[in-house]
Amino acid sequence: MATTMKSKTKKEMSLLQAIEHVVELAEDSKLSKEFMKKAKAEIQLLAKSYGITERQAVLFCVCMEKGPRRVDYDDLASFLNLNKISVLSYASDIDALVRRRLLKFRDVKDEDDFDIPTVVIRCLKHNEVYELPKRTGLDCAELFELLNQWFEDLDDDAISLRELQEELQKLFDDNKQVGFVHKLREYYLSENEEALVAFFCHCLVNKDDDDIRFGQLEDLFDTKAEFNKAKARLRSGEHKLMTKKIIEHRCEDGIADTIRYKLTESAKRTLLAEMKIDASTEKLSDVIDPRTLTQKQLFFPKDIQRQVDELGSFLQPENLQKIQERMKEKGFRNGFACLFYGGPGTGKTETVYQLARQTGRSIMVVDVPRIKSKWVGESEKNIKALFDRYREQVKRAKVTPILLFNEADAIIGIRKNGASSAVDKMENSLQNIILQEMETLDGIMIATTNLQQNMDKAFERRFLYKIKFEKPTEEARASIWRSMIPELSDLDVHTLASKYDFSGGQIENIARHYAIDIILHGQSEDVLPMLIRHCDNERLDGKDIRKIGF
Repeated sequence: MATTMKSKTKKEMSLLQAIEHVVELAEDSKLSKEFMKKAKAEIQLLAKSYGITERQAVLFCVCMEKGPRRVDYDDLASFLNLNKISVLSYASDIDALVRRRLLKFRDVKDEDDFDIPTVVIRCLKHNEVYELPKRTGLDCAELFELLNQWFEDLDDDAISLRELQEELQKLFDDNKQVGFVHKLREYYLSENEEALVAFFCHCLVNKDDDDIRFGQLEDLFDTKAEFNKAKARLRSGEHKLMTKKIIEHRCEDGIADTIRYKLTESAKRTLLAEMKIDASTEKLSDVIDPRTLTQKQLFFPKDIQRQVDELGSFLQPENLQKIQERMKEKGFRNGFACLFYGGPGTGKTETVYQLARQTGRSIMVVDVPRIKSKWVGESEKNIKALFDRYREQVKRAKVTPILLFNEADAIIGIRKNGASSAVDKMENSLQNIILQEMETLDGIMIATTNLQQNMDKAFERRFLYKIKFEKPTEEARASIWRSMIPELSDLDVHTLASKYDFSGGQIENIARHYAIDIILHGQSEDVLPMLIRHCDNERLDGKDIRKIGF
């Protein structure tokens, strides 16, 4: 949240101008009385605007100058010309700035390094004061928005588990009118147990994740020993949250999976009634955090690379916002649907991942087979629930997420005329719902397909961006071989690139085989013959092999 600054000096000084002036006077000042007097107007302006003390306002200015990333006490000492011992006396002020969310620790286990949060900088650029989100008088949606922020902070090591538990207790105490809080308190749980329940509910509401693994829970325990004890109780079904029927093992084919957990259907109905979570709805998508995606270099022909680069520029948050505003002004649809089509292994899905990573966007990956339930009527219900959930994600997210229909051939195919069977009617109905949702889409949808020739024309018209992914050229194949196996000689790279008309995915498969060979048998001097054997085995029908000599 942000509010435009109302209090200004006689010269209409902005927040950034005030910070700049304080920084100019603060260098080597030792925070002397003379300095505080010279910069009094600007310091008071900042202190009043942010609701902090004058000394905290000065420290905030110095952190802005020395940061905004990786600021530490040594930076403060050298800039202010103070000895390292005396600057440690300002630790309580740094803590206060962290609580005010004007700073955040890089690691709660080591509170010597801190950053200026991106949202604070963004507000400053617009001469706005970053305000803490309100914490009282909330409705359930607003409460879960705060939970999303705090659990992300815990994941980023920006707050400690103890601080999170304190925040949760205060939040729950101040918002007893929320049905979720009222029902949660009826279970009479400990602070740690309430935090666990809040985490499960947060994952379902904010992340569409109802499949929780042990790795996601470890940060919710103070020590490894406590975590291991909890794991043992969870595996055996003796944990308090399981005996109270709040969470349960996930089941596959009637067999309990003792390392995967979900909220019980009764807990969903009881705790999340205000969020209209359908307890009978299956998990229809996975949400991928862009921070978990590994950077990969992709090699495309120039025309495809130009289209991908253009789409990447378009999806940059600041550019997308401007484009959407202009589209609204002109009365155009505000959503953007993109189609990536072409043969398997040509980089369609990986391009989506890299675009998401570059633009900081989460990806909701749709589970197409699960949407197409075997029960007539369930598929329509599932697809509507999916788009409802995506709209919630768009509303809550700071950066609009991507809705990815991967391998979407099964749901964007040609509709059947004169459908008479229940299955055909269901599939036509399913496609009609998707077409309607694309018309009113307020976000970013990307579909990938290997069978674009089977796509219904109504879908084709609704995709604004359509990029055809083809097998890489010989030059691109050479670049892929070189990036995957850097130790190859130029001659070997040329041989493989010219002899085998492979996709990037196929080359990656061969590179993996090669890596396994090295692990099992050590580095071989006959690298090329080994790779050729793997290449010949990659496609047994031999269609990708060019019969040329070398």
